[in-house]
Amino acid sequence: MEKTVLQIPMPMVWRKEAEKEAYRQGFSSLQEMVRIILRKIAARTLHMHIEEAVQLSTRAEKRYLKMQEDVRSGKVALYEAKDVNDLMDQLHGRKNPVLAKIS
Repeated sequence: MEKTVLQIPMPMVWRKEAEKEAYRQGFSSLQEMVRIILRKIAARTLHMHIEEAVQLSTRAEKRYLKMQEDVRSGKVALYEAKDVNDLMDQLHGRKNPVLAKIS
């Protein structure tokens, strides 16, 4: 088997973090992980979908957690639509069933 070497310039911090993740996922090395991924891509048996994780700001995360707690505690009333038309009415502001239940 003819071999070749793939060199990929990158910041050292990327390599160190990628090695940690490779070990965490059960690979013996970063090189093993890259070889397996490349072999699967070449064989067309690996289909990738890359999606970046959403990272909220500290302020937004606090607001989001408070909203979750308000819903869990019952402080904020939730509304379940009875059908599609009911949902569309609510989404388009034609009626506000939550306020109707409160008043």
